[in-house]
Amino acid sequence: MSSETATAHSDRARAWLVLLLAGAFEVGYALAVGGSQGFTVLSWSLVAVVFFLLTLFALSLALRTIDVGIGYAVWAGIGAVGAALLGPVFFGETLTPAKALWLTVIIAGVVWLKLSDSLERRQTERPARP
Repeated sequence: MSSETATAHSDRARAWLVLLLAGAFEVGYALAVGGSQGFTVLSWSLVAVVFFLLTLFALSLALRTIDVGIGYAVWAGIGAVGAALLGPVFFGETLTPAKALWLTVIIAGVVWLKLSDSLERRQTERPARP
C-alpha cells in the first residue's frame, strides 16, 4: 500500500469516526428537544442548542470525505435509532417488539451502507492492470 493510499484510508476512517460522533450528538439533540417540552424548559433548550451546533459541525466535517447521501443516511439512522432506544430510558416511552424489529432494519441498513461505501472505495483505489 502506497503512502498516498494509506493516507486516504486514514482520512476515510477518521471521517467515519467523526460521522459516528455526529450521530451521537444528533441523539443528544433529539433527546434534549424532547426534554425541552417545545423549548419551554430553559436547561433542556440550552442543551439542545449545544448538541444541534455540535452535530452540524461534526456532520459537516465528515461530509468533506464521505458522500453526502451516504453520510446523511447514516447520521439520520444513528439519530433515529439512538433516540428510539433512549426515549424509554429518559422519558418513559414504549419500545414494542414491532418498533425494535424496524429499528433493527435501520441498523442493518446503516451497516450495509458503510460496507458498500468501503467496498466501492477499495474497487476504485485498485491500480489498473496493464
